[in-house]
Amino acid sequence: MKSIVALQNLVTPWSDGLEPSDAELDAIEWEMPLIEADVELLDAEIAVLDRTPSELDERRIRRARRKKLAARRMLLNQAAAAVSMPGGVA
Repeated sequence: MKSIVALQNLVTPWSDGLEPSDAELDAIEWEMPLIEADVELLDAEIAVLDRTPSELDERRIRRARRKKLAARRMLLNQAAAAVSMPGGVA
């Protein structure tokens, strides 16, 4: 019997280009507040999938939505400010 590990290079060859670049890591770091707010909202919504949301659940979902919108607004404002700067800082 052949091991699939031995065949793995034929299926998915490893390349040094699979690691994220510094620019991609910087973009992820920059978007992290929005990513965290997204995760918080998903957690709140998943918690009430199998039951009727209580008043506390509804508050938690509303708070998470507001946090997500605030994070999105912050990122858009930062992007707009970076574009409008004369030095082209991005």
